[in-house]
Amino acid sequence: MTATTPLRSTPPARRDSETHLFAIGQSVRLKGGFGTYPSKSGDIYRITATLPPYGNTLQYRIHNENEHYERVTTEDNLQPVVSAPLGEGAALLEQTFSHG
Repeated sequence: MTATTPLRSTPPARRDSETHLFAIGQSVRLKGGFGTYPSKSGDIYRITATLPPYGNTLQYRIHNENEHYERVTTEDNLQPVVSAPLGEGAALLEQTFSHG
């Protein structure tokens, strides 16, 4: 009888990392409350790091300049902060307060 050496199983091929929707440095808002603490609607956070998925959802580390700590949240809890093109805000200000 000949003994056979069991073949080592190779680990499954890693699939390409999923693409994060938000980039480091991008401004975002939380969609709703954060856990048991409701988020103020005007709270703007900056993405400080992209993290591996938690289950099927990508994660981010975020920071608000008014807080002394960072938070971790999932992509589905974030929405981008859309800023008006340069000059558009000034035109709205003039229209609103009749400066022009």
